[in-house]
Amino acid sequence: MPACCIRNADRFLGEGCSKSPIGYYTPQEVKVSVLQGEEVSATACIGAPELERRLYAVYNVSMRLGLVQINPCVGAIDLNVQAILSFIAEAGKKGCDLVVFPELALCGAPPLGLPRQPGFMKQMETALSKVAHASKEIGVIVGGVSARARQGKENLGALSLLSDATRIDLFNNAFFFADGALLGEEAKLAIPTADPCGGRYFAPGPGAQVFEFRGLRLGINVGEDLWIDDGPTETQASLGATMVINIAASPFFVGKGAIHHRTAVRRAVENGIILIHVNLVGGQDELVYDGASFVVSPVGDRLLQAPSFTEGLFVFETADPALSPLPPEEEIGAIRQAIVLGIRDYVLKNGFLRVIIGLSGGIDSAVVAALAVEALGKGSVIGVFLPSEITSQESCEDAATLAERLGIELIEAPIAQVVDAFNDALPQTPTGITAENLQARTRGTFLMTLANARDALVLATGNKSEIAVGYNTLYGDTVGAIAPIADLYKTQVYRLAAEIGGAIPLRSIEKAPTAELRPDQRDEDDLPPYPTLDAILRELIEKNASRDDLIASGFLEKTVIDIFTRYYRSEYKRRQLPLGIKLSAQALRTGQRLPTTHAYRY
Repeated sequence: MPACCIRNADRFLGEGCSKSPIGYYTPQEVKVSVLQGEEVSATACIGAPELERRLYAVYNVSMRLGLVQINPCVGAIDLNVQAILSFIAEAGKKGCDLVVFPELALCGAPPLGLPRQPGFMKQMETALSKVAHASKEIGVIVGGVSARARQGKENLGALSLLSDATRIDLFNNAFFFADGALLGEEAKLAIPTADPCGGRYFAPGPGAQVFEFRGLRLGINVGEDLWIDDGPTETQASLGATMVINIAASPFFVGKGAIHHRTAVRRAVENGIILIHVNLVGGQDELVYDGASFVVSPVGDRLLQAPSFTEGLFVFETADPALSPLPPEEEIGAIRQAIVLGIRDYVLKNGFLRVIIGLSGGIDSAVVAALAVEALGKGSVIGVFLPSEITSQESCEDAATLAERLGIELIEAPIAQVVDAFNDALPQTPTGITAENLQARTRGTFLMTLANARDALVLATGNKSEIAVGYNTLYGDTVGAIAPIADLYKTQVYRLAAEIGGAIPLRSIEKAPTAELRPDQRDEDDLPPYPTLDAILRELIEKNASRDDLIASGFLEKTVIDIFTRYYRSEYKRRQLPLGIKLSAQALRTGQRLPTTHAYRY
């Protein structure tokens, strides 16, 4: 028996254990905190002798695994397979026996309806044959799509597909290659209908299985399969798997890491297995995949933690594992990384090299500009200042200071004459909110025109607080290709500005927020103070609190009713906004969605 097994045994089995005949320690009562206020005992789940057997089976087989966090481009199968082959070669040089790639790594995630397009599956087959060829001396697990002729069972979750002439069912697969051939495949079983990769596109697989590979019995499952109680993981463990590999394309949101950790620990402890979770990395439309792959021991210790938002190969060796504590999640730091990656991948994967941002001198546009520079470099970011007759000298100075500190080009284009021309052309001169919106829409037209001229994308600068209550102008400040801070409340924007630091002018942070569409306008003339507004919106959006709940908790009835009314009637605006990078579990378009036409206000 390798000495490392005895040397490391106490790491995995904890205190209060007695030495077993095989050199391990038999746990008397190994407990691991899994959910709030709940503990799981490994011995209670599977019994001390069985846990001992499983630990022996795992740690006495020397296997080196490579976990790859890859950033594919959706639909670019040829480019993706090139990157995969490069990582396979790197894993081979590092002595890996098995290299594991995330869910849908071959085609990118989510592919939505692309797999039904002509030629897609043929490209997938070619890619799989290349991976098979590369697996002659190393095992490879990789996510992709398979298709089978429909066998009479219709996908009742997607009746609209019945008219599809292809007459095929698609499966979200893990493919397992070894010795230059396909050893087997495992199709995803849990297909959540709310997921972007869900029941609208994929059919559930036939069932879980295990694979023999170099002395270990392995189970493989995909994405949400890991989340199912008494699901694929338990089935695979009951079939003798001592290691279960979960390949995933799990998008980032604040708090997700802790949820994944608790779930993975629960599965590992309940089943006495090593659990390996390999996650995608990169931005795709409004989603950002954060990587953060990990390995959990049979008693819940974290044996490997890959970094978040980072592409690369990370090696784990069963014969000599070391503890890798779960790092604390720094909310604002993680948000910053997610937005930067989301901007970079959206712009570059869509074939653009530069972005345009309307700078107002305020906090929102300053934060978006700073993050865009971080994502793309200062030479790829253009600031545009669009003063009207109402614009203050402070705003002009703050926009110029920001551009200078960031080192970006600044275009100044006054809009007063254009607004006057609109007024003259209209049969009646606009007043009030109509006049304010005309200014915003004039700015939107300027930004889009400049973007066309520069072959650039416009980044919208609206935040979640404004978007939630409709405090924005359609076709004005809402124009753009993607909205980086659309899932951040205003109070979070201020925290992010503090995280970014000196590039943002202090006055932009300290002055009262204003849309500056009428003389001496302040946001608080139209809305509650942002700390109050955000507190109410968090309860409403994140926790589904009712009007009565919020009033009972101490918020003014008039304020609560006003915010609820604004929130419910603004869905039509939200449906027309640019993609917003998802940062929370309840993003307004990808997590929390309402009917456009409805009369609910409670």
